[in-house]
Amino acid sequence: MITISNLSAILEEDGIIFLAYGGLFTQPLIAGMTEALEKESEEADMPIGIANKIFVIFIELSQNMMHYAKQHPHDSKGLIYVIRQPDRYIICSQNVVSHKERDMLEERLTHLASAGKEEIKALYKEARKHGTDTHEKGGGLGFLEIAKKADRIASLFQENEKGEIHFKLCATLFV
Repeated sequence: MITISNLSAILEEDGIIFLAYGGLFTQPLIAGMTEALEKESEEADMPIGIANKIFVIFIELSQNMMHYAKQHPHDSKGLIYVIRQPDRYIICSQNVVSHKERDMLEERLTHLASAGKEEIKALYKEARKHGTDTHEKGGGLGFLEIAKKADRIASLFQENEKGEIHFKLCATLFV
């Protein structure tokens, strides 16, 4: 999983870290980080379409971490970062989930990672129309929104020695 050392290596080798945060997530914190991202995107002369996609993905990943933090008060911290590389932006989050949540998320995200844009749009439209896939059930509209905006998504689940499942989700936008 990602550590401060890993982030330093990414910065040295691969590009610029626009934003990195590890800790408890709250709505005011997410708003502040989104504002910082907006300023960074303006200073970097980022195309507005890319910037908007990054904001949506960042907010969805952050809210997802807030959702799962409520389920895991013993380990409610998360990690989120945005990296700029010469040909892409990568937005990743990492947090703890239960074994049951892992099973549900893994199935859902594996399907979304292999789905085409038209299928993702159809799934999103269906979920909105029928009110399915809400955040209360986990893996809901937010993941569909991320899949719609990203060029590629990838997830990883790793169990540590304490039996905790660390869930990492990355969305890539090619420029």
